[in-house]
Amino acid sequence: MVSVSRDLSVRVIEDENAGKLIDRQEALRASVRKGDPKALGVAQVMLGVMVILYSIPLHCTEFTEVVTLGVPWWSGLSFIAAGVVAIVLDKYCSMKTLGTCLVVSVVSVGLAVLALIIYSVDLGKNAESPCVKTEHDTCDEKHHAVRLSRGVKSSLLLFTLVHTTISSVLCYLLHRERRSFADYDTLIPSAPATPTTLTPPDLN
Repeated sequence: MVSVSRDLSVRVIEDENAGKLIDRQEALRASVRKGDPKALGVAQVMLGVMVILYSIPLHCTEFTEVVTLGVPWWSGLSFIAAGVVAIVLDKYCSMKTLGTCLVVSVVSVGLAVLALIIYSVDLGKNAESPCVKTEHDTCDEKHHAVRLSRGVKSSLLLFTLVHTTISSVLCYLLHRERRSFADYDTLIPSAPATPTTLTPPDLN
């Protein structure tokens, strides 16, 4: 970029990375939005909310490993956090937010896998109790409580499995974009380019 002042001095401003940086940002934004992280993020938030809400009836049943370890709550909150970061990435796309979203998604997948293991172990250890007839010719309360508990945990396991799939897909997409735009980090918008002043020779 060249500018000429009133005293006919020529100012040459060298900023060769500025144009590349802008183009790279737009390309990154367009590429990330192809994966629709906003839709995936909204789905993650909804799954997190559903996991927390569906776990409320477990307080009315016998406390097992799932309730004692608070699995639905910390897993649900991790789902919501991963979803919120994905939504932010769609709106404010940059390599920094992409990296943050990738880290949060990986952590969320790890917690989801841990939750799946705990749900599976819990369901295996707490089998459905036999129906003991009462004087009203109905099953006892313990039988219904265990059935309710197992039904809720099965639903939570299903929601967690869906979230694991969504987060894994998002992690793959983000990792691919990060590798594709690895050279983006070299185009750092540093301090403004230092102008170089060229003074015309004195012709007198």
